[in-house]
Amino acid sequence: MTKDVLISISGVHMVDGEGSDVELVTTGSYYEKNGVRYLLYDELMEGLKEPVKNVVKIREDSLEIIRRGEVHAHMTFRLGVTIMSSYRTPYGEMLVGITTEKIGVEQEEDDLTVRVVYVLDVNGQQISRCEIALEARSRAAAGR
Repeated sequence: MTKDVLISISGVHMVDGEGSDVELVTTGSYYEKNGVRYLLYDELMEGLKEPVKNVVKIREDSLEIIRRGEVHAHMTFRLGVTIMSSYRTPYGEMLVGITTEKIGVEQEEDDLTVRVVYVLDVNGQQISRCEIALEARSRAAAGR
């Protein structure tokens, strides 16, 4: 895969049987070091003055999303484990628990796909069941 990639992140949050979809498409960078795949991208968020800087670390059995800026978080998805972390926004801070139920990583020459199913707790209370799909594709291949 090339360094310059097109990144697509889509997610569904299910609360009381109702789904809410989120999607982001942006450009970023990809590299691999010591068996870990990395994606780096900036995200412009409504109401924020500066972009949020994101680093995604992908291993065969886990996914980490590190966000820095006005939104600050380090979320770790590891199969069968509940991991607690702080999620800070300009509007306040929450204690978030992530229990990963499924994780899958597939890579081809110009394409990397990660799918995660997890349960999200905020301040100790389960609020939703979520799915996230992250795809990175070489920009040269995306134009084909």
